[in-house]
Amino acid sequence: MAVKVNIPTMLRTLAGGNASVAIDGLTMSEVLDNLEVQCSGIKERLVDDQGRVRRFINVYLDGEDIRYLSDLDTKVGDAKEVSIVPAVAGG
Repeated sequence: MAVKVNIPTMLRTLAGGNASVAIDGLTMSEVLDNLEVQCSGIKERLVDDQGRVRRFINVYLDGEDIRYLSDLDTKVGDAKEVSIVPAVAGG
């Protein structure tokens, strides 16, 4: 079953301008791999060379930060929504 992935504004050009896309995957790692197939170039913006979610990117599965679950090994299960949220800094 597909999960809705919310794409942040700064990455929507990679998603054909879409605010969200439906992506299949059993784990968050599979979801990001399949997201890359549909939105070429997006994964390198989300994941570093060691295969970890970049420090300035937050990924939520139904509102839960995957860093506090099982990170990219988090099972998607019956989840409905993944949100990709870039960190915001400023003063």
